Amino acid sequence: MPRTLKFAQALAEALDEILAEEPRITLIGAGFGGLSGGQFFNAIREKYADRIKYPPISEIGFTGIGVGAAFAGLRPIVDYGTATFSYEAIPQIINEAAIAYSNSGGQTSAPIIFHMLHGVRGAGGVQHSGSPQPWYWNTPGLQVVEPGTPADVKGLFRWAGLRSKNPTVILDHARLMDTEGEVPDGPYEIPFGQADVKRQGSDVTIVACGIQVPRSLAAAETLARDGIQAEVIDPRTLSPLDTATILASVHKTGRVVVTDESHDNCGVAAGLAAVIADEGFGSLKAPIKRVSTMPVPVPYSQPMEDYVTPTAERIVTAAREIIGR
Repeated sequence: MPRTLKFAQALAEALDEILAEEPRITLIGAGFGGLSGGQFFNAIREKYADRIKYPPISEIGFTGIGVGAAFAGLRPIVDYGTATFSYEAIPQIINEAAIAYSNSGGQTSAPIIFHMLHGVRGAGGVQHSGSPQPWYWNTPGLQVVEPGTPADVKGLFRWAGLRSKNPTVILDHARLMDTEGEVPDGPYEIPFGQADVKRQGSDVTIVACGIQVPRSLAAAETLARDGIQAEVIDPRTLSPLDTATILASVHKTGRVVVTDESHDNCGVAAGLAAVIADEGFGSLKAPIKRVSTMPVPVPYSQPMEDYVTPTAERIVTAAREIIGR
């Protein structure tokens, strides 16, 4: 039976389960949940204290240790807390872990998870509000995951921790930690590359990643009051990407809004829009609209921060523009 859990609770449940099931898993850093959801991980920190390493503030160093451990047969999980801190570890994530499988002709894999909280979180300032999913999506060899619901974060995290053979970047939005949703009881897994239709509709497709999923569902509710039926598609994983499900929805509706909280220029929304334009152009009845974070450093000021954020209201406006009402 499904239960109602917070996003952070579902993530903690997944972590607890995979640590119990797979003795090769070890944690490097344990700041999961951030400031709002961190309390759900206290029991895990006590229960598995001998399998947790608390590294110094040297991301490139402890990431290199994790990548080496993965090469040697362990299944490490490296937690950065804030996604922008992972920038210090780019050489290890991109130039070591991501290319290990291809450069070894398939002889070496790196079953490691790089977990990070990202996004416009509320007075985080530019150095704590990054959304680097486009950087990692643009790196062949990395699997990139952006869960948008408690059920999805648990199922995707379990699959990454227990089944994946290659490096996975999991980006959880800081503002999702307190959101609630139904989560199936017991262990379950969601294999990568399977998008989910979060809401059926016939007038416009909204392709939404991460925190944009609940925002898009809220936008769809607003549009429905005016008789506009929006279909919400959640890719769940950017790499691998379930292009077929996205294009099937585009073929049905003919109109598309793509939304993600990365910056607009060369961001996730831009990348998805390019895929749709390339492979689904014949189905389009109107131009594709992108709703992303504006291409500026994220400000500290609350009003300015709200202004650059891709809100539900901006999604509604974009949908109305291409529908014409």
